[in-house]
This record gives sequence, structure tokens and C-alpha cells, in this order.
Amino acid sequence: MSLLTDWYLAAGALLLLMALTGATIARVPFSAAMLYLAFGYALGRGGLGLLDLDVAGHLPLVESIAEIGVVLSLFSVGLRVGVPPGDPAWRVPLRLAGPGMVITIAAAALAGWWILGLGWVSALLLAAIVAPTDPVLASDVQIRGVSERDAVRFGLTAEGGMNDGLAAAGILLALALYAGPATLGRALLTDVVWSLPAGLAIGWACGSGIGSLALALHRREGAPEGFEGFLLLGLIALAYGLATLVHAEGFLAVFAAAVALRRIERRATARAGAGATGDPGAPAVIAHQLLAFNRQVEHIAEVVVVVLAGALLATVALDIRVLAFALAVILVARPLAVALALAGAGVPARERRLLQWFGVRGIGSLYWLAFALNRGAPAGDAAALTAATLGLVAVSVVVHGISATPVMDWHVRRRRRA
Repeated sequence: MSLLTDWYLAAGALLLLMALTGATIARVPFSAAMLYLAFGYALGRGGLGLLDLDVAGHLPLVESIAEIGVVLSLFSVGLRVGVPPGDPAWRVPLRLAGPGMVITIAAAALAGWWILGLGWVSALLLAAIVAPTDPVLASDVQIRGVSERDAVRFGLTAEGGMNDGLAAAGILLALALYAGPATLGRALLTDVVWSLPAGLAIGWACGSGIGSLALALHRREGAPEGFEGFLLLGLIALAYGLATLVHAEGFLAVFAAAVALRRIERRATARAGAGATGDPGAPAVIAHQLLAFNRQVEHIAEVVVVVLAGALLATVALDIRVLAFALAVILVARPLAVALALAGAGVPARERRLLQWFGVRGIGSLYWLAFALNRGAPAGDAAALTAATLGLVAVSVVVHGISATPVMDWHVRRRRRA
């Protein structure tokens, strides 16, 4: 058989397996991401050798695939967030994505320096790479619908949508330190003071403007075939492209665009439903179509990127130090960051413990690894950075994938009894 034939068979087997067993997987302590990771490893050098890729030799490819996966995932998460800005529910994810990220980076940098023996700048770079949480891989801890009011699910989902922006700032500052202290001031100005708020503003403007225009056109002329796909992909490309053009944070722009689009739809649905007919009409139709298409795009992105991560995992040296670093981030850095960030916020202890545990690492870390290595990270530390990042992602996918279903089921039962 040819290599292409092998690829067809492998891809077909995985997709059919997930289609036929998806409902079963949702009920057992086993996440789909664990299957994708194992499948990628089996396709890579650790198994059949059909996906013979490594980070060092395929940096542009790895960065591009992971970038597309992150963008699609962030838009998907933003579209599911139905809580309007200004709602008290945002106080938890804002604390986690702001002060919590800073504390996570500091604690993970200390672990990188002490456990892996990295220099301080490389330890800071590694910490910023692995600090963002993934809002997609542990599906049991995500928001399940736009009306979801569970504080834990909403906090974890919204945090994962926002914290890539601050991770970008940390990575760019670390890269500036490699270039010399003289560049640090300019990096702070452009990559923090300008980039973060500009990304949010651009995304919000795009989502609000395109959402209002789409509703007006839908009411007047109806929706053509494929409308939801063109709208979703077009808005993603516009927000990300405009943000990149003016050196603003593109990931924040994509997330903000999705939240703004959802806000426009929900306001229009509420106005239509309050009318004489009580029929939400066009806004609800658009929302239903977008969410259905959005879920498919999100799942495809998850499969591709996690399979890639599994294949890359077979190319790195995973030793006891890498495992110790991964456990330090999951068991020490994350719980410490959540505890300090939520101090005085009035979050119940049970919910706080769940937020401390479910700091899932995934697609974002793979992208930021390739991004950093492609833009000046020292070649001498590349192997250590790669092994530590992929090792942490793998450990997180396994331990959080196994624990997500039973722990969240317990959480739901406790909420119902309360």
C-alpha cells in the first residue's frame, strides 16, 4: 500500500470510531483527546511511522496547524459564552486570566529553573508557553449551552478563551530579554500596553458590526445556503487579520468577536421574543445554525492538532525531570495561582478546588512552543522546551481526561442536592 492509502485508512478508522463511540466515551472516565493523542503517537515514530514529524524540522508546519486550531477553538468558546459583559459571572475568569496567569507564569518559571535547570529567561519563556489553559480538550468541564450558569464550567471556559493573550505578552517579553534589556521597554509598550486592549477592541467591533449586519440581511432577504459557514469563517479571518495587521493580539480579537456576535444575537432574540408573537425568529435561527456548524469545526480542529501533538510526542526525550515539571505545574503552580487570584472573591471552597484542578493544557501550548522556537528562542534550549511542553500536554490530557467525567458528575450531584 502507498503512504496516501495508509493515511486514508488511518484517518477513516479514527473518524468512524469517534462517530460510532462518541456517546459511549461521553459517559466513561475517558476523553476523546486521549484517543487522539494515542492515535497520533501510534502514527508517529513511536509506532507506524506514517506521521514522521518533529518540532525542530517542521516548525512552520507545526506553528500553522496549531495556530489554526487555537483560532477556531477560541472562536468556538466565545460563541458559547452567553453571559453579557458586566455580569458578575465574569469576575472569576477575569481574575484567573489576569492575576492568575501572572502567578502561574512565576511559579512555572521557578519550576523550570529548579527542576529542568533552565536559565531564568528560558524558564520564563517555558512558563509563558505552558501557562494558558485549554477550553476545548476536557469537554466535560466546558459550558454545555449558552444558558449555562455553572460557575466552575463558565469560569474554566471563559478563562481558556482569554488567557492566551497574556501568555503572548509573557512570551514576547521573554524573547525581548534574549535580544537584550534595551528592547524590553519597547516590548512592554507594544506587546502589552497596546496589543491586549487593541485586540479586544478590534474583535468586539468586528463581532458587533458583522453580527448586526448579518441579522439585518437575514430579516430582509433570508439566509442563503451555507450562510452560517461563510459568516463564522469570515468573521474569524477578519478579526484575526485586522488584529495582526496593527500588531494587536489576534487570539483575544477572535474570542472577543465571538462573544460580541453572541451578545448581538441574544439581545435581538430577547427583543423578538418579547414581541406580539413571542417568536424569536431570525436571531434564534442564525444562532442555531452557527452553533451547529461551530461544533463541527471545533471537533475537526481538535482532532487534527491533538493527533499532531501525539505524533510529536514520540520524537522527544521524556524523563523523570519532565514528569516532575508537569506535576509541579498541575499540582503546585495551578492550585497556588487559583488560590491567590480568587482570594477575597467569595468563591465557595468546593468550586475553588475544582478550578484549581482543571487547568487543562493543550493546543495553545503547542502553538506557543512553535511560535517561540521560530522567533529567536535559543537553539541550545529547544530540546528541553519541546520535551517539557509536550510532556506537560500529554500528562494533562491523561490525568484531566480520566478525572473530568467522574469529578464533574460529582459536582453536578452536589449542586442538585444543594
